[in-house]
Amino acid sequence: MSDSLRTPHKHDHSHDHDHGHDHDHSHHDHSHDHSHHDHAQKLAPVKKHDHGGDSCCSGAAAPSLVTLTQATSANARLSTFRIEAMDCPTEQTLIQNKLGKMAGVQQLEFNLINRILGVTHDLPSTAPIVEAIKSLGMQADPIEEGVPAAAPPAKKHWWPLALSGFCALAAEVIHFTSAAPTWVVALVALVSILSGGLTTYKKGWIALKNLNLNINALMSIAVTGAILIGQWPEAAMVMFLFTVAELIEAKSLDRARNAISGLMQMTPERATVRQADGSWVEQEVKTIELSAIVRVRPGERIGLDGEVSAGQSTIDQAPITGESLPIEKTVGDKVFAGTINQAGSLEYRVTAAANNSTLARIIHAVEQAQGSRAPTQRFVDSFSKIYTPVIFLFALAVAVIPPLFMGGVWFDWIYRALVLLVVACPCALVISTPVTIVSGLAAAARKGILIKGGVYLEAGYKLDYLALDKTGTITHGKPVQTDYLALFPNVEDHAPALAASLAARSDHPVSLAIANAAVDKNLPLRVVDNFEALAGRGVRGEINGEVYHLGNHRLVEELGLCSPALEEKLFALEKQGKSVVLLLDKSGPMALFAVADTVKDSSREAIQQLHDLGIKTLMLTGDNTHTAQAIAAQVGIDQAQGDLLPTDKLKAIEDLYGKNHRVGMVGDGINDAPALARAEIGFAMAAAGTDTAIETADVALMDDDLRKIPAFIRLSRQTSSILKQNIGLALVIKAIFLVVTFMGMATMWMAVFADMGVSLLVVFNGLRLLRK
Repeated sequence: MSDSLRTPHKHDHSHDHDHGHDHDHSHHDHSHDHSHHDHAQKLAPVKKHDHGGDSCCSGAAAPSLVTLTQATSANARLSTFRIEAMDCPTEQTLIQNKLGKMAGVQQLEFNLINRILGVTHDLPSTAPIVEAIKSLGMQADPIEEGVPAAAPPAKKHWWPLALSGFCALAAEVIHFTSAAPTWVVALVALVSILSGGLTTYKKGWIALKNLNLNINALMSIAVTGAILIGQWPEAAMVMFLFTVAELIEAKSLDRARNAISGLMQMTPERATVRQADGSWVEQEVKTIELSAIVRVRPGERIGLDGEVSAGQSTIDQAPITGESLPIEKTVGDKVFAGTINQAGSLEYRVTAAANNSTLARIIHAVEQAQGSRAPTQRFVDSFSKIYTPVIFLFALAVAVIPPLFMGGVWFDWIYRALVLLVVACPCALVISTPVTIVSGLAAAARKGILIKGGVYLEAGYKLDYLALDKTGTITHGKPVQTDYLALFPNVEDHAPALAASLAARSDHPVSLAIANAAVDKNLPLRVVDNFEALAGRGVRGEINGEVYHLGNHRLVEELGLCSPALEEKLFALEKQGKSVVLLLDKSGPMALFAVADTVKDSSREAIQQLHDLGIKTLMLTGDNTHTAQAIAAQVGIDQAQGDLLPTDKLKAIEDLYGKNHRVGMVGDGINDAPALARAEIGFAMAAAGTDTAIETADVALMDDDLRKIPAFIRLSRQTSSILKQNIGLALVIKAIFLVVTFMGMATMWMAVFADMGVSLLVVFNGLRLLRK
């Protein structure tokens, strides 16, 4: 791939902070900051662990960076902590409020996906930070540079939850079937609540102390209220059901959170390395140095990125590029960590360390994208901040106003208020967006599409125009000989060998195409004497004492050997977008050769799929207009513009914006960078192995298959549809239940089923994106 995106062309939206960049192009303000934020990079080496969360919003991503003070002291340093209990914006808010008041703390970095907190501070030690977090009921384990993060905590015992369920059911049965005294029912219910709900109470108390109305606070108030009005069996069953629903939800969320971490396990831990004495020894992948020679047998996974130094084989690259068919590899070809060697034995030279392989960068990029907030999520988070306190005040009014002013029965209205508190939790709303976005990002990564943030996954469905570069995007980017025409019968057999002998001495792409065509036909090359390159026109040389020229139309004109008949033949080929080269001896033109960049098989299908999705296409190329029109006609592109400079490509994108189109740009060359930056979404082709493209493109296609773009747009549309379904579902069910509760027809049981039921429903709906 050419140095397409060598210059970072965008503000990196994968760190979409609280001030939010909602990518609204209605004003076309794309004056992005070209400097990359590197704060999230600092947390990169921390490996992800697989463990279950237990918060109702675990997995909800939030702003990754919070600046507490503009003044940064000279001796400020970054300390990172692993906080097992921090996996929800609820915990983030508590930590932010607590540490924000501490002198010496300047900046906080939240990585909720990995449960890691980065604190920039100038304190003499980290002890005050650890103590402050401990006061919130959470444990902060410092992570030292180069030291792996602490192992996840031991799995929780299942028996307290089983005991809670048994006692909750027993309390209901005793209450309905016997005349046992109330204290017996209360005692059994209390055992149920304490064995299953202590964690909820603890979290609820901390939240209330910090004036934070989260689900744990609401549930604690509701259960305590039910106890105070004598509804012991109901209080016990509500707490048990809530705990079970939380557990199911945490497991479902971890499936979304860890969808990408399965990729990490694709890299083997050990590989066979050649030693200085020529022997082969197995050693850990992370200890292998750059330029080491590694051997991989048939059926083995490749441990590190490298370049084949000996042997040939076919390799399954699906984990990296999403390609379904194995790829032939021989000496000089790139191989990637995590891919599978299928046929022959290979040796390769290591080109990237284990923590910097293409696979590691893909995983890191997706983790960063998971930590950024998409527009829908920003809306939901803002909405829930207002919604929860309003509902809490409404429940308070329901409990107090009817009995005081309307002659209502205190017991009935307090009970209704408690039911309202349970059903009012915005959990389903808060949780629906991150689960859907993370599932979409992981599903795309499996297909070899690397999306740099939820903002692009959401914006994809809006695109109605796609601009494409030609060379390397629609075509292979390697010219091949397409036509050969002998101008005299007696030269037909030997003209190709003569032309190839001259062409082989030049490094021009057109000359190389003619030389390669001769090699493919096993034609013997002749010795060339007195070779001379003629700038911008061709080459000259002597073969067996005869002088020959191989060059373009201009050279023929200069030598005064052109004719109307020849002009006609040249024009016909040039009109098809081909470059024409002529072989001449002293008497005139002997033969002509046409060279053209060939279209990828996948390009026609991709353009057809884009049209089926209602997206118009425009080709932008620096090649001449004839070539542009010819290639566009071959693949079915709507419009083509040729002879463009980088600024012209940028203007073409601007013109489409001026006509109110939402434009994506696909490219792989340095000359595409301005247009890629200006487009709503910039797609980088063939990004595998190219770290700059992975880091700077909005969407990186890991191989050069254009069909991944319609696949991305379909995924974006499906994601957008699921987001709308989830938000609609959560709001409608809550609205219905609020009415039913107000009318006195709902019980706390029903409220828990409604609240947690809709939460699980939106989680499972979001996880649909992960289906193969």
